[in-house]
Amino acid sequence: MSNIKILTKGFIKENPIFALLLGICPTLGVTSSAQNGLGMGIATTFVLVMSNIVISLVKTKIPDKVRIPSFVVIIAGFVTIVEMLLEAYLPALYEQLGLFIPLIVVNCIILGRAEAFASKNNMIDSFLDGLGMGIGFTFALTLLGSIREMLGSGTIFSISFLPDNATTILLFILPPGAFIALGYIIAVINKLKKV
Repeated sequence: MSNIKILTKGFIKENPIFALLLGICPTLGVTSSAQNGLGMGIATTFVLVMSNIVISLVKTKIPDKVRIPSFVVIIAGFVTIVEMLLEAYLPALYEQLGLFIPLIVVNCIILGRAEAFASKNNMIDSFLDGLGMGIGFTFALTLLGSIREMLGSGTIFSISFLPDNATTILLFILPPGAFIALGYIIAVINKLKKV
């Protein structure tokens, strides 16, 4: 498979959220704003890329009986790094993302890519796969967060574009709004695929 196909499949053909419906828990939980979606996407992308690289390098050294636990330990190490960096340098974002940062460890996108791709491919391809899936995941979270923030509070990245007396729909910044917005986005994407 060419490097371009590996890199783009996570963004277009196998988008973790819109096509594979993986990682829905953080998607629905943190996307009340575009900033939260972008922050979680970047954090997850870092963990995905780094864990894919390390797993591709040590895959022959890990016995089959402890393969999955070993992957989880590697992933947890990178999640700890991300959590410490966010807490130190972006405390406001760290507070917003809260419990969802440590939950990156068990995100099925990361473990799935480790098992399905990184454990069977070389470092370069594993890097590109992690980057492509991470970019696709970040795009999906940022898009969903932008739509929810725009409809729920009249802003995007906290920049207001509506007059002060404009009506917004509070539902979209609440958890049920995440389900509604994601459902409509997936419906539009599926409709466009058929055209």
